[in-house]
Amino acid sequence: MENNAVLILNNEQINHKITRIAYQIYESNVEEEQIILAGIAKSGFKLAQKLQAELQRISDMDVLLCEVKINKKNPLEPITTSLSPEDYQNKALVLIDDVLNSGATLIYGVRHFLDVPLKRFKTAVLVDRSHKNYPVKADYKGISLSTSIHETVKVDFNAGAARVELI
Repeated sequence: MENNAVLILNNEQINHKITRIAYQIYESNVEEEQIILAGIAKSGFKLAQKLQAELQRISDMDVLLCEVKINKKNPLEPITTSLSPEDYQNKALVLIDDVLNSGATLIYGVRHFLDVPLKRFKTAVLVDRSHKNYPVKADYKGISLSTSIHETVKVDFNAGAARVELI
């Protein structure tokens, strides 16, 4: 933990949040045979992997992972996904990121997936910071934090020692 970092969620708390989000996703998609979890590269994709494991534990639903690569510094650059549009067309899809800050990354990710007809489209984040510059919301969220714009939320998914800190 960094010198002035405040622990927001420890490993156990993160696991509880992931379990709850997985149940919410399952309840919203209980009639689906397959769901796509599209995680934004790096931490969002790690969260998607954890949600996939939990969904496979609690349901018999086929859960496909899709890695979404967005240049967070320049989200207007082309976005790439590990699945082709045909793989997620007319399917239920959840776009996942670790932290919802300004909303820029999530809104550009949403825009990318709107080019393909989807059966259902939701968003999930572990931490919602309430500093949105864009009209995007998380349908599923682990925790909402009211933070200063000058503070940083850091998510670390180290196995067995995952943590969310406010710096």
